[in-house]
Amino acid sequence: MREAKQLAGAATGPLSGVRILDMTSVVNGAYGTQILADQGADVIKLEDPGSGRGDGGDIMRWAGHLPEGAPRGMGPIFLTINRNKRSILLDLKSDSGKRALKRLIRSCDVLASSVRYDAMKRLGLSYEDVCAIKSDIIFVHAAGYGSDGPYAGEPAYDDLIQSASGMADVLPRTDGNPVPRILPTLVADKVSGLFLSQAVTAALFHKARTGEGQFVEVPMLECVTSFLLVEHLFDHTFQPPTGQWGYSRVVNPNRKPFRTRDGYIGLLPYTDKQWDQFFDAAGFGEAVKSDPRFADYATRAKHTRELYGLIEQAAATKTTQEWLDVLKPLSIPVVKTNTLDDLDDDPHLKAVGFFESHDHPELGRYRLIKPPVKFSKTPSNIRRHPPKLGEHTDEILGEIGAEVSEGEEA
Repeated sequence: MREAKQLAGAATGPLSGVRILDMTSVVNGAYGTQILADQGADVIKLEDPGSGRGDGGDIMRWAGHLPEGAPRGMGPIFLTINRNKRSILLDLKSDSGKRALKRLIRSCDVLASSVRYDAMKRLGLSYEDVCAIKSDIIFVHAAGYGSDGPYAGEPAYDDLIQSASGMADVLPRTDGNPVPRILPTLVADKVSGLFLSQAVTAALFHKARTGEGQFVEVPMLECVTSFLLVEHLFDHTFQPPTGQWGYSRVVNPNRKPFRTRDGYIGLLPYTDKQWDQFFDAAGFGEAVKSDPRFADYATRAKHTRELYGLIEQAAATKTTQEWLDVLKPLSIPVVKTNTLDDLDDDPHLKAVGFFESHDHPELGRYRLIKPPVKFSKTPSNIRRHPPKLGEHTDEILGEIGAEVSEGEEA
């Protein structure tokens, strides 16, 4: 078992000194705000006590299986996207909760919310309401759909956005099975979270230059469709279209890890020289090397199914290690295909310290994923365990000078 890593004492990231009121939950917003927290921001996660059904707080607290004796509300997905945050529990229906929230807003640079905007209005937390409390606030709304369209205000989750964005049409275009399918990862949530984190830093940069806050809308459907169509708009970029939707090299049933004699490899010769070297290493000879279908990038792009079929044929003739030994010295892109079970022992991930083990005072040993982006002057760090529900309520109320009336919960 890995030795537990100690939490860092203070924020060293480029956003140190920025305070963010985090009214996001589930994955989309929470992933985005954790990136900002890793980069040094003081992210205060505002959670509510619930409506009497369930236990309140972020619903991701309750997903997954906890170790025997672990405190409730610390599910595995919650742990992976809520470190470096503090949790404050406020009942926004109470007078003291509303007063505390106003004080908290005055202390923040950013308010990030994934609460539907109509609900924010009902809470008295529209952008205009919040600006009346803090005029230069950056108000970031993680919406399902942009406010200018007919879907505005409708509920949105990863499954729905994959369905609406065209994402569910990619596999049918690849394998010929016409049934739409969503990818088995929360790609819409995570992509939208990345857009959110970038939007916050851009708005902070504008504020640093001008002193102005602003309203920033981060709509999932638009973000994910934009992300998907980077390559898959393809020949529909032109008007009229010159060909198909979907980048032909990618929507190719032969684009996959290739079976070797003892496992699988990811393999992609790319340049003219690399293809010639691969054909030689595979023993295909001059007949394939001189085939006009494979003469240059443009012609290869029209015949990727045949090309990848040749790779599949060749891959089965050697072991994974034999291919690595042959192709790596030639600088031909190749890698061993990992299963999820293999990631713990991947030599590169080990060397960069990708997985970090930590000792939680009540949860016990658990692990987190190291912040992947490397800043040479202002490194991100992990300095706080993911918070228990309301763990920092008293601490934060003390910082902002808020009081709870006797007999009334915050």
